[in-house]
Amino acid sequence: MTKEQAKRRAAQLRRQLKRYRHEYYVADRPSVEDAVYDSLNNELRDLEAQFPDLRTANSPTQVVGGEASAKFARVPHPSPMLSLQDVFNEDEVVTWEKRVHKLLGKSKLEYFGELKMDGLAMRLVYVDGKFVQAVTRGDGAVGEDVTHTVRTIKTVPAELVRGVKNGGRAVSPEIYRHFEIRGEVVFPVKAFEALNRQRAAEGLPLFANPRNAGAGSVRQLDPSVAAGRGLEFIAYSIELDLPELQTHQDEHELAHKLGFKVDANSQILPDLKQILVYHRAWEERRKKLPFRTDGLVITVNSNTDFARLGVAGKAPRGAVAFKYPAEQATTVLEDIRVSIGRTGAVTPYAVLTPVVVAGSTVARATLHNEDEIARKDLRIGDTVIIQKAGDVIPEVVRPLVELRTGRERKFRMPRQVGGVRVARPEGEAVARLVDLGSGEVRWQQLIHFVSKAAFDIEGLGEKTLAQLMEVGLIESPVDIFRLIDKREDLLGQERFADLSADNLIASIREHRRVTLGRFIYALGIRHVGAKTARDIAKHFKSLNHFLTATEAELSDIDGVGAVVAQSMSQWLAAKANQQLVRELVKAGVEVEREQANTGGKFADTTWVITGTLDSMSREQAAKQIEARGGNVTNSVSQKTSYLVVGAEPGSKFAKAEKLGVKILDETAFLKMIA
Repeated sequence: MTKEQAKRRAAQLRRQLKRYRHEYYVADRPSVEDAVYDSLNNELRDLEAQFPDLRTANSPTQVVGGEASAKFARVPHPSPMLSLQDVFNEDEVVTWEKRVHKLLGKSKLEYFGELKMDGLAMRLVYVDGKFVQAVTRGDGAVGEDVTHTVRTIKTVPAELVRGVKNGGRAVSPEIYRHFEIRGEVVFPVKAFEALNRQRAAEGLPLFANPRNAGAGSVRQLDPSVAAGRGLEFIAYSIELDLPELQTHQDEHELAHKLGFKVDANSQILPDLKQILVYHRAWEERRKKLPFRTDGLVITVNSNTDFARLGVAGKAPRGAVAFKYPAEQATTVLEDIRVSIGRTGAVTPYAVLTPVVVAGSTVARATLHNEDEIARKDLRIGDTVIIQKAGDVIPEVVRPLVELRTGRERKFRMPRQVGGVRVARPEGEAVARLVDLGSGEVRWQQLIHFVSKAAFDIEGLGEKTLAQLMEVGLIESPVDIFRLIDKREDLLGQERFADLSADNLIASIREHRRVTLGRFIYALGIRHVGAKTARDIAKHFKSLNHFLTATEAELSDIDGVGAVVAQSMSQWLAAKANQQLVRELVKAGVEVEREQANTGGKFADTTWVITGTLDSMSREQAAKQIEARGGNVTNSVSQKTSYLVVGAEPGSKFAKAEKLGVKILDETAFLKMIA
């Protein structure tokens, strides 16, 4: 990127980030998720680091919070309420720790770790031991007086606990004369969800997240609104210079003794290794907490050392927010290209400027089809939000239209690929190649044929298949098994020495015998996945019975719908497909009868799984059921014996309730398979 391009992009990002800051901090109506703001802010920070003269004093990377609202009294903070520097991976934590050691001239430091609350930063003031004022962070220098609403929060003590001792001695009386404490007002997840359900029932707009719902509650003029919403105040620092407070841990302990709620999961971290262990330990556990958190706060524990480190820009040098990988990020949609599938499907995909999402670098994302691109109004050159949860394939959520420059281009589906015409069948969303005999399609079919869920032939990866197709050794699946007798031909190819050729032939010979379910899946029939293939195989049991199946017989199989039955019967009716099966058998393929589950504690039961399970994937749960003789299907019906329900179940849950199907949560399911 040239300096002129960076200058234009930085100006564009500053304008947009300022708008998002106002929505978030002042209006309490954010239009984007925190991860989207962070991603754009990081991009701006990187540009300013690359071109330092682009950095301005009022840049979003250099300021704290947002301006105080005019409807509340403005209150200056005696000392600034700063933001924290964000770090997103272990390398950045290592860099921070090295810098801290260098600045202090020490080789060993102790740290204090606590969960980073996703709430509204607040300063509370007590005079003569009694609560007198609550002030929001605002812009870090001036906040809003929201005493009237914060007073209603049950975890805000009206009066400090008297007679507190520290190490057997009474604490300084100064604490009771004038006391200031800082923390977060958080909205517990269950209370937030209940509020949104109530608002939905009343036809009111829903809150975007607990943080903004909590901030909106605190900023109500009517204190009864906040009083009824179950907000909590969780303290994290005491703003007094007292001999009792030698460490950040001391502040937590004293706050708790005085009557405040503090993070019960905080702990001393003696070194960098323990910081990383603590971070990994909470990556999954945090999802079960009663409040939202997106990371940890790591602080140099010694208050003396913390003060010596001072402040850099808007953040103290002695603490960082060690965030977890965001499941959303922003990047540039550089291009839209198409891939060809084994059924001839022409699928557009996004080529992205590489970006880290959910802990991995993403440079490609699915776009599904032409209609989806039009629905989302995606254009080549857009700044887009992408999403990746866990191992899910990344997807483009939407463009940030406000960041368009006018140079973006609309996508047009190509009329042909590799000389083969592209057409979109009437009534379908996916465009396809009109000739399924094209090299690209045949290559994808062969990749599918040898995949792990099909024949599982090691040594035939994508590149090897392409190479053997190019020299004419493989044209169809039958040719794979004919390679057993073509060792000399293999030895003449690049990357094939004696050992590699022998290993490939041995792998092919070993995997000629497959179950009927694997065989059906390997054929690559449209709409037929591995699970459906097994269901069909269990019904027909043998290859001969399967080859003579009618559409009506297929439709009778539990879990096989009309679309699958029609696709399967059309495939079986084609003479070329029947000939392919005969040639595979002639080439040495042995198809074993599929054994139905006839024994086990779940014999004669039918199961459906919906939602996300914590202890295992749905595929693993299905294997556990099938190993005990149960049958797992995709749809709920009168024949369903049990529905296993994880987090965020779909429509199957409601249908099961309506039909009276026995519903098991994950705990009950685990007991049954124990």
